Order: sequence, then structure tokens, then C-alpha cells
Amino acid sequence: MDYQKIADLLFPEVTTTTEEIFAKYPKRNLKEGQVVSRFAPSPTGFIHIGNFFQMFISYNLTRVSDGVFFLRIEDTDSKREKEQAKEVVFEILNKFGIKFDEFQTLDGKDIGEYGPYVQSQRVDIYKIFAKKLVAEGKAFPCFCKKTEGKEDVLKLRENKFHEDDEKEYDPCRDLSYEEVKKHIDNGEKFAIRLKTKNTGKERVKFYDLIKGEIEAKANAKDFVILKNDGIPPYAFAHAIDDTLMGTTIVVRGEDYIGSTPMHIELFDALGFKPTTYCHNPLICKIGENGNKRKISKRYDPEADMRFYFEKGYLTRSVLEYLLNIINSGFEMWRANNPDKDWSEFKFGINDITAVGPIFDLVKLNDISKNIIGTMSATQLYDLWLAWAEEFNKPLAKVLKEKKDFSTAMLNIDRETPKPRKDIFNMSMIEEYFSYMFKKPTLNELSEEDKEKFNEFMDEYQKAFVFPNSNEEWFNLVKEVAGKLGYATDNKAYKANPEAFKGNVAKACEFVRIAITGRKNSPTLYEIIKVLGEKEIKDRLSVRV
Repeated sequence: MDYQKIADLLFPEVTTTTEEIFAKYPKRNLKEGQVVSRFAPSPTGFIHIGNFFQMFISYNLTRVSDGVFFLRIEDTDSKREKEQAKEVVFEILNKFGIKFDEFQTLDGKDIGEYGPYVQSQRVDIYKIFAKKLVAEGKAFPCFCKKTEGKEDVLKLRENKFHEDDEKEYDPCRDLSYEEVKKHIDNGEKFAIRLKTKNTGKERVKFYDLIKGEIEAKANAKDFVILKNDGIPPYAFAHAIDDTLMGTTIVVRGEDYIGSTPMHIELFDALGFKPTTYCHNPLICKIGENGNKRKISKRYDPEADMRFYFEKGYLTRSVLEYLLNIINSGFEMWRANNPDKDWSEFKFGINDITAVGPIFDLVKLNDISKNIIGTMSATQLYDLWLAWAEEFNKPLAKVLKEKKDFSTAMLNIDRETPKPRKDIFNMSMIEEYFSYMFKKPTLNELSEEDKEKFNEFMDEYQKAFVFPNSNEEWFNLVKEVAGKLGYATDNKAYKANPEAFKGNVAKACEFVRIAITGRKNSPTLYEIIKVLGEKEIKDRLSVRV
């Protein structure tokens, strides 16, 4: 059969050769050990944390090897593409401080010598290689229509099975030139399928940088490499782009291991050296039924990277949490290097976890608490205001009007030898300090305490003098409590609690509830100082 004639019939507009394409994409001049890797998101309007996790591994592998990290937008699936999705990708990556050596700017300018860095702009390249495969008899046009009954196509394929193998022949794989021309003359669209050389009995081995050598059943299916709109699916575009762009390591999820035999056969058909894969474990969660499952945007808001901006997590907190689940050694490194930037932590392929990490929001919050706990009030105010200006404009207005007050409030129990570590994101601060902005309700008082509260506060309000120290305010509470029959000696109270109305701790709790509405709060004297004498006296007058 004259395959070249069929190739020319299918692609009359394609005159460039693959040799000419390789001349445009020369081999990179790399030093030993340098890694070239990429982040290749689909512009779907968000970035999944699993994809971000893979990107962060790639980013670090190139960073520590002084390699090349590039961004390639894989926008060949028009059904998944969302308007302004590329802007979302850039916004998220920029906020996290991820820098690329090569990419295409939003206005369409390629930075780097291996572009275009957007797959929809590389369609002509894919057609050149598809035509070559057809001309070599390694691929063929498929005219099966989606509108045909699926059962009919499957029946045709069943009839093409050999009795002595498990190979799935496509019904169009052996069409003659005349038959192909007839379809073309009728204006029928066609896909291009790779003509598999396997029978279904072969095994294939490949090496994974995390999991080592893997053996699997070889591909035995004539799979699509160009859809009938001329756009390639992932496998074909990946093989061509990562070869031309000189990618040395492809980091992707372990869910791609099953399709790797298909990719290997494609590389072989194209005459390319297979890329080196690093299949990382997928980030999982424990479901309500206790089973481990892949983290999902449908069920888990934290699967969308925008969640962390909306909640006001520090990007450093998120990155350090991811480093914890990429490499367990990071936690010890951080403990030994509390003042160093995370980027000074180095790790290689052998340090990447091979076990599927369980996403733990509590762990992320703990990391974030520690980071925020080391910040000055001014630093935290600036971060809080920046978050509020994007996500809570009424709050931003208040923060700008009350800058000094807000900064003093944030400094409560902060710049001390043992600062409080309660805050883990910006969205929680307003509620955490809600009593600083408005008079509290006294809902935390139990029914049995209400009468005691009113009695104690009547006497405390009469005796109140704005304190100049923590000791001064506590001594006044203790003095009033003693007069009203509260135990000022805790040993005496423990020995005979029925003899007292309560202890000094209960009296302090009443004052705390009057001022903050809560039984627990940061140091009350610090709160009193920030709120000021007039506001405190006003709050001490409230009764239930």
C-alpha cells in the first residue's frame, strides 16, 4: 500500500518535514545534572492542589539543579477550557511567587526559544508528525463517526479481533487509498489513530524515578493521536512537545501509570527517546466512611488553590505544608533552621515521598500558626489589610480608618517570649477579635452564674480604676472577690468549695465575659489597654 500517497491525501497542506521542525528546536545545551521540567496546566479556570503539588515538585527539582522550568498551557480540550482561565493560572502562580524561565505572556509573547508555549498554537507541528506516521504506515485515518451507534462500532471492532491474540483492531486500519479518497471526497471528517504493533500478549518495562522499574501489559489498541478536528489528545501532544522542548523529567500523578505503555509505544513509533517519568503519589483525604480517596474539588474546597487566597492563608504556609508532604525531612530542617527561607531547603528525586500523602488541614493550620506567630503586628496588619482589600472591602475600610488601633490589637500577646499562636489565616482575624470592634453579648454566661455575675460586676464597677499594670487589675479583682465571699486562696477553695461563692478564677472570668463576651481570650490587661478607659467603663456597666 502506498502510505505516502494516503498521507498526502489527508494532509495536502502539510509540506514541512519533521527534520525541519527539529532544526527549529535544537537540543538544549545542559550541564550534567541540570533538570528541565514543566508545569502544563489545562486552562479550566482553577488549579487543583494535586496539579499544584506536581508543579511544586518540578519547580524544586529544576531550582536545586539550576535547571530550566517552563510553563506550557495545554489548551487542546476546548470542552474544558474556560474564559480568562489563563489569567487565573498566572494569578495563582504569581501570588505563590513561582517564576518560570520560559512561558508565553498573557499578551502572546513567547519568553524562550522553544515556543509557542501554548498547545493550540502548535497544531501545525502535530500534523507534521501525524503525517509522517501515516506515511510510514504506523498510523491511519479513522472515519468512524460519533453519531454512529457505539454498539455498531464496537461490533465492527470485535470482528477484527484475531482468535489467537487480544489485539483490538480498528475497523478503519486497513482502508485502501481508494476507500480513504472516497471518504475524503464525501467530505467526511477523520481522526488519526496509531496502528499498534502489539498483540495484547506483550509486556513492557519502564523506569519511574519514584517507584523504580515497573512492568505492565503493553498497549494493544489503535488509539487516537489526532481527533477529527485536527487537535491532538494529551498523549500525542505530550510526546512531541516534551521531546522538542527538551524536557528531561515529566512529573505527573501516579494515575498516569496505567497509560504509560501507550505513551511508550507512541514514543517508539515517532522514533523518540522516551522521557523520564516521575509519577508522584496522589494527595488523598479520608472520607466520611473512613476510606482513603483522592482529594476532589467537588467535595473538598481546599482542592482549589483559590481557596487559600479566599481564606487568607499565607502562601508561605501553603508551600511549607506541601514541602512537609513531599519530603518528611522538611519538618526537622525547619525546626533546626527557624529563621531560614523555605527555598534554602534542598531535596532530590530520592527524597520525594512514595506514599500517598493524606491532606491534613489541621497540620496546615499548625504550620500557619507558627509562621504568623513570629510576625510583628505591623507585618500582620499589612497582610490582613491586603487580604481585606481583595475579599472584604468593608473590613478594609475599617482597618484603614483605625490603623493604630488595629495594629495595637494585633500586638496583644504577640511580641513576647511565648507569643500566642491562635491565628492561622486572615479571614479568621475579624471574628477572633470581634469584641474589639463591637460590644460583646454575654451568651457564655450560664443561667446559674447570671445572678453572681450581676452582683460581682456591681461591686467591681464601683471600685474600678483604670489599671496601669496586669498586677494592678488582677489585685482589684481579687480584692472585690474577697469582699463578696470568693476564695482568694485556691488551696482553701479546693479543700472546701461549698464555703465560697467561687474562686478568684471565677471572678476573673466574669470580668473577661463583661469585656470580651468570652471565657477565654488573650491577656485581658492587654485588651483593656487597647480598648481604653471610656470603652472599658462602658462595658463594665452591662448586666444580664
